[in-house]
Amino acid sequence: MATTLIVPGLRNSGPSHWQTWFEAQLPDTRRVEQADWEVTCLSDWAARVREEIDAIGEAVWIVAHSFGCLASVTAAFVRPKQVLGALLVAPADPHRFGEPTALLEEKLAFPSLVVASSNDPWVKASAAQFWAGQWGSDYLNIGEAGHINVDSGHGPWPQGLALFEQLRKTAGA
Repeated sequence: MATTLIVPGLRNSGPSHWQTWFEAQLPDTRRVEQADWEVTCLSDWAARVREEIDAIGEAVWIVAHSFGCLASVTAAFVRPKQVLGALLVAPADPHRFGEPTALLEEKLAFPSLVVASSNDPWVKASAAQFWAGQWGSDYLNIGEAGHINVDSGHGPWPQGLALFEQLRKTAGA
């Protein structure tokens, strides 16, 4: 079974976050560590994701949240054959972080699913759906689920794990 790379967003994902819960549920997971969890810089964050992909040395699955989605997508454009698929949850709106969007506007070379919420305070559902379309990702709005993090009640997240398992199954893993 391939390694699952957990890519948190701003401020990392704490011990109660669903990404941390995923790590406990899934075998062979690794978490990307950023140099500074308080400062977002897409090029720096994407470089850390690429370094982890390279260090693993085999194709990986990506499970990303928020700004980690942007970092993962950016890294995956450079390492398309090294990613089997990606679950991209509550992707950050690059405009909100002052990041250039031109480098994000292409299709991913692997199956992906963008999961969004209708009341996410960090990204409008329409923006998440737009990025899903740019990346060629499937899109799922799970309703009023906030930023799909601990603050919105998403510690253990069995629905998310089921979505990830379905993605892996449909991708032929």
